[in-house]
Amino acid sequence: MHEGEISITADLVRRLIATQFPRASHQELREFHSTGTVNAVFRLGEKHLVRLPRMDRWGDDLEREVRWLPFLAGHLSVRIPRVAFVGSPTADFPAPWAVYEWLDGTPYADDAIVDELAAARYLAAFIRELRRVPPDGAPPAGRRPLQDLDAVTRESIVASAAVSDGEQLDISRLTAEWDQLVRTPAWSGPSVWIHTDLLRPNILAAQGQIAGIIDWGGAGIGDPAADVIAAWSVFGPDGRRDFREALDVDDATWDRARGYALHQAALIIPYYEESNPAFVQTAVRTIGEILSDSSS
Repeated sequence: MHEGEISITADLVRRLIATQFPRASHQELREFHSTGTVNAVFRLGEKHLVRLPRMDRWGDDLEREVRWLPFLAGHLSVRIPRVAFVGSPTADFPAPWAVYEWLDGTPYADDAIVDELAAARYLAAFIRELRRVPPDGAPPAGRRPLQDLDAVTRESIVASAAVSDGEQLDISRLTAEWDQLVRTPAWSGPSVWIHTDLLRPNILAAQGQIAGIIDWGGAGIGDPAADVIAAWSVFGPDGRRDFREALDVDDATWDRARGYALHQAALIIPYYEESNPAFVQTAVRTIGEILSDSSS
């Protein structure tokens, strides 16, 4: 999926477990396919999963999870991953890796949720709860101001002209939208805890409702707009309306979040067009939601 990616095979993972986590070496190991882009994931028995960074430098994200997930768990009511074991780098695998407890659920999807409005209010309540977590000592997180992302976003919009299934994106409308959003002033308020990656694959659904939040490698403190991207990356128009109302989002934060959502989606499409088409479709959907707002 990435140039220079570490070769991660089931045999490698079995060796790591046998030498560093031997009490689980008898359990069945099988690769778990997802739209995830940062870690390779393997199911270990029925109660655990193994996550291994695809790139050496992404070991820092995993270490951030290991450090902060137990702290966050004490402040949040939503289910989040629990770390069962932390593995060390070896000659075969040059990054830290970890075993997590398995969380039941499937990635958020329209047909996996009974009531989108209830889901929107639930996610808003989670974000409010996360923002109340004490920020002392937390790492900085989030993206640079929109103005700093201008050049790369424009390049990605052009590169997204044709996605893998042949669907054409309206580049002129996207550019016009970005022209408006990039002028939004940068955040100048206090930093708060943010997840930073509230995309559908990172929100678990079970029994028709949101059941957990995963992938915390980018979490830390920063601009609250980072988590408002869920308005477009997760919800449709009705859910978006209730999500904004429940979060009480001001206009500037709303526009910054919309800009971040557009920026993120525009980068995903050309980069993952061949290697991860399912992930590309989540980004195409997000852009559709952004443009539907601008035309309403």
